[in-house]
Formats: sequence, C-alpha cells, structure tokens
Amino acid sequence: MGGPETDITSISPSGDVRSGSQNIRVKIISGLSGAGKTIALRALEDVGYFCIDNLPAKLIESFLLTVTAGDKIRNIGIGIDIREKDFLGDAYQIFTGLRKLYNVEVLFFEAESEVMLRRYKETRRPHPIMSLDKSMSMDKAIEEEKSFLVSIRESADRIIDTSNYSPHQLRNIMTAHYAGLRAEQAINITIMSFGFKFGVPQNIDLLFDARFLPNPYFVPELKHMKGTDRAVADFVVEQDETREYMEHITKMLEFLVPRYIKEGRAYLVIGIGCTGGRHRSPAIVGELSKFIEEKLFLKPTVIHRDME
Repeated sequence: MGGPETDITSISPSGDVRSGSQNIRVKIISGLSGAGKTIALRALEDVGYFCIDNLPAKLIESFLLTVTAGDKIRNIGIGIDIREKDFLGDAYQIFTGLRKLYNVEVLFFEAESEVMLRRYKETRRPHPIMSLDKSMSMDKAIEEEKSFLVSIRESADRIIDTSNYSPHQLRNIMTAHYAGLRAEQAINITIMSFGFKFGVPQNIDLLFDARFLPNPYFVPELKHMKGTDRAVADFVVEQDETREYMEHITKMLEFLVPRYIKEGRAYLVIGIGCTGGRHRSPAIVGELSKFIEEKLFLKPTVIHRDME
C-alpha cells in the first residue's frame, strides 16, 4: 500500500497486455452498511474519480479494461457491499489478481456496533440483510454482516473506523487523502484536533496528548472562545510547556516525514488531543500546520473534530 508508482507492462489473465497499468489508481470501497461507504465513494467522485457502486465481482476486470481503454480515465472508485454475497468468499483471490494489473487500494469502512445501531435508528432505514429475513433483529443483522465481510476486511489495505466521524468530517478526510490537487505532494498530511472525552479517532498514525498544558477553559475571558481565535491561540502557544512540547513534536516530524516519504507512504494522519477538543488541541494544530507548510514544504489538511 502506498508504494511508489512504476510504469510497467503487465499481462491480464485473459492475455491482454497492459502498458503502464500501475499508473491507473483503483480504490475499492467496502465495509459495513451504514459505516460511510457511500460518502467515501461520493468524495472520490468529487475529486475526479470515475466511480461505480455495487459492481458484480466478475465484471470488475472487464469494466476496468473498458473504462481505461483511452487516456482520460486513470482514477477509479468501485463500491462493493453485502449485496455481492456470492463474491465475498473469493475477495482475496480477486483482489490479488487486480493488484497485479493496477495500483489497487482496498478501503474497508466499519464502526462500533452501538454507533451503527444509532445511525440506523436516526435514518429509519432497514439493514440490507433484514430485507432478506424480516424476522431478524438489527443487532443480529449487523453481526451477520460482519461475518460475511471477514475476507474483505482481511484483504484491506486500510481499515477506517468511522465511529467518531460525522459525514462531513469523513468526506474531508477522503478528499484530503485523494484529491488530485495534492497528487504532486510526496505525502498528504492531515492534522486533526479532538477531545479525549469524545473518544480517540481510530485512524490516526501519530497521536499527541495536550491535556497537560494550561487550559484556557479556566480563564473566564477565554472560556467561550475557540482555539482558532487569536487570544486563545496566543495563550496556549506562549506557555513555556507548549514551546518545549512543540520543539519535541517538530523535531520528531522532521525526522519521520522524510522517512515516510522514502518508504512510499501516501498519507499521514496526526492527531492532537485535549480534554474537550475546543481550546488547546486546535491551537496546537494551528501552529503545527504552519510548521509543516513553512519547514517541510507540504500543505496539510486541518480538521477540528470536536470544535463547534
């Protein structure tokens, strides 16, 4: 996953010679119903991917051969879900074959069972499995779907837990990782502030805790402001502890980022957490964003998960 692209000539199982097929990016979107697959696929479409949902497995290779026959379509998104039950057991074999022909990344979306139940209650939509068995409970349908999708989950390059993300935040993350505007960057970096009391995001690569820093929440004139407001940001970043903390983080990033790039990593998610995600962590994210842009010469995407 995330390796450097190479221009090669490969031969498909049907004998077709494919020149430079590793320059064709294929994102296969799968996972639990209600975990954000549709949002992810639409986000890919928004940034220039040619997308199709619920494509029968036996048609994937012929579909790719058709849509990439010209020179215009080089980024493709394919949605696969529980409706393709007959294919799920062969997922590993099919994905292995596709990876020999294209630059394939399989993304598996999931969420905690309680979160899934809440989402279905809010939307009042039936689970796909329940349409086949009217007597099945929602809890049972979710667990059964998990068992059906084990082979795809094990074949995934990236498992994304969306339990703590709103639809808007998930769309932002997908856009940040796959937008064509960032394709020229050696690595796409996302920096996220969050509050520990609302749960730790599941898809963070580097996690830093800012809860030990002096808290603007206890300063009356700053309590109702945000970490992106100048007064709060100045209060946080001018503390001696913050200066030393930032020095350690930036030195670590100066060491790690070039090595991630050398490894061929496509994206990096950095999380900065404080208690509520409103004051300290957004202020730190703001400073860190400036450092990455000015010193590492990369344009990061900034997400404030819990800052209203």
